[in-house]
Amino acid sequence: MKGHMPARIIGSLEELRSLSGQEAGVSDWYPINQNQINQFAETTEDRQWIHLDVERAKAESPYGSTIAHGFLTLSMLSHLSREAVDLRGDFKMRINYGLNRVRFPAAVLSGARIRGRFSVGAIEEITGGIQIIWNVTVEAEGSDKPVCAAEWVVRAYY
Repeated sequence: MKGHMPARIIGSLEELRSLSGQEAGVSDWYPINQNQINQFAETTEDRQWIHLDVERAKAESPYGSTIAHGFLTLSMLSHLSREAVDLRGDFKMRINYGLNRVRFPAAVLSGARIRGRFSVGAIEEITGGIQIIWNVTVEAEGSDKPVCAAEWVVRAYY
């Protein structure tokens, strides 16, 4: 991919710990288009007009455009994180364990590009691995406010 920023390689648990409280990585910009929004609506059965009806959204929406579902933005965290941070070392697998907090301060307009910023919030030992709380901010190009702010809990197993 032209212009692709390589993920920040984190080679060990010690290196990950050294990043505590700091930004560990930033993803590339990723486009969110109307086709993706339509497919997400079909998959989730959430077909509200503000996401799907382009003409009505132009006329009636405060955004002047259709917008992505907040949960569509949230579902992009896995992809954005892989582009931002490559956690190596002795880990066999990572799993999404959940979220402590999620907010959607601004909308993602159809056609916008988003990117994720990942900071290490906390790391704790668990049986067979570690639990990482990533403080994530998803930005939309040209937006003053983030489109998603989340505390994302990920477990990495040895």
